[in-house]
Amino acid sequence: MRISVEMVTTIAVGGALGYGLDKWMGSAPFAMVLCLLLGGAAGVMNAYRVVKGLDDSVGLGAAIARKEAKERDKSRGQSG
Repeated sequence: MRISVEMVTTIAVGGALGYGLDKWMGSAPFAMVLCLLLGGAAGVMNAYRVVKGLDDSVGLGAAIARKEAKERDKSRGQSG
C-alpha cells in the first residue's frame, strides 16, 4: 500500500507543479511533461528504497551505508 501511495503522490505532485509552471510561464505542456517524468522517477526511487529497506535515511548513499553498518553490528553481536 505504501509503495502505491508513494507512486501516486510523487506523480501527482510532479503533475501539479508542472501544470502550475506551465500556467505561469505559458509553456504548456512542456513543464508538465517534464515534471511528470521527474515525479515518476522520484516515485520509482522511493519504491526501490522501501523495498530494499533503505527508507529510514536521507539520501540513497547514506541509506545504504547505514543499512550495511546495522548489518555489520548485528553480525558482530551474534558471533561475539
